[in-house]
Amino acid sequence: MTKEKVLAILKQNESFISGEKISAGLGVSRMAVSSAVKALRNDGYDIISVTNKGYLLQDNPLIDKLTTGELMSYLPEERLENVLCLDVTDSTNTKLRELAFDNAPAGYVVIANQQTNGRGRRGRSFLSPKDTGIYLSILLRPDCLPHECPTITAWTAVAVSNAIQKVTGVSPSIKWVNDLLLNEKKICGILSELSVESEGGHVQHIIVGIGINVNESEEDFPDEIKNIGTSIYAETGKKTSRAQLAAAVINELDTMMEKWPQERDQYLEQYRKRNITIGKDIQVISGNSSQNAKALEINEDFSLKVMYEDGTIAHLSSGEVSTRLSP
Repeated sequence: MTKEKVLAILKQNESFISGEKISAGLGVSRMAVSSAVKALRNDGYDIISVTNKGYLLQDNPLIDKLTTGELMSYLPEERLENVLCLDVTDSTNTKLRELAFDNAPAGYVVIANQQTNGRGRRGRSFLSPKDTGIYLSILLRPDCLPHECPTITAWTAVAVSNAIQKVTGVSPSIKWVNDLLLNEKKICGILSELSVESEGGHVQHIIVGIGINVNESEEDFPDEIKNIGTSIYAETGKKTSRAQLAAAVINELDTMMEKWPQERDQYLEQYRKRNITIGKDIQVISGNSSQNAKALEINEDFSLKVMYEDGTIAHLSSGEVSTRLSP
């Protein structure tokens, strides 16, 4: 943790800062500061040291790490007490589920630089390469019954869209229910998992997993998904600080849970404004079957009103739709 705190101090200072001042501020020895600087240099950070002046971190836009030290530039230390940064894990949702049953508090976040077994909807794998994306899960403990929870996924789509827009200036669209798109290609998926008490039927917790393609190039995507998947960088030509974006996502999720469910109208308005599903011919996918339909509108409860080919009207509160119709 000393290394991460030293990094945060160096990033916050545009001029030299002495090792003595760093050690006093952190309550550690000068030797500990020196060791932290050495470790940071091994991680690729360009840190100048000058006798009687101290240390200076040189700007290097090629460094894009997703660590506690980087997050300290954007989040207060008290918030980071409930954020776990991992270099690699099988799945942030799986890791957070373990912590949830070990009494992790509401708002606890797990972030990984890479997932080896990232998961999407319907058991699909979610491509999670190292050093390019954000793989983040947050623990929610709402006091509610299961039927009150489905809107959280749609609210999350709005929150993540807001974070991306604030950091990058681009505004993702939303495909019902929770895919974020740029130029009609997917840049983000959201997977919510619910745990319910067996006795009273109340919600124990909700884990919301978010995967964002941030700095991947076009060549990073396998041929089978190049036509449907993309990244912020591939669409804009600009690299994004993953730490800055992850911090913005956490802030937006914290705000979302403060407002849920009382300020539904605010999120519903944004969800409808960003949604690109309405008016399109779609496939409604359920299990191994699908039906062609027309997407009519987003209802007040964020469900999707559709009309099937036989004229039947239905309201979908969960599931998956595709705008690529079967023949």
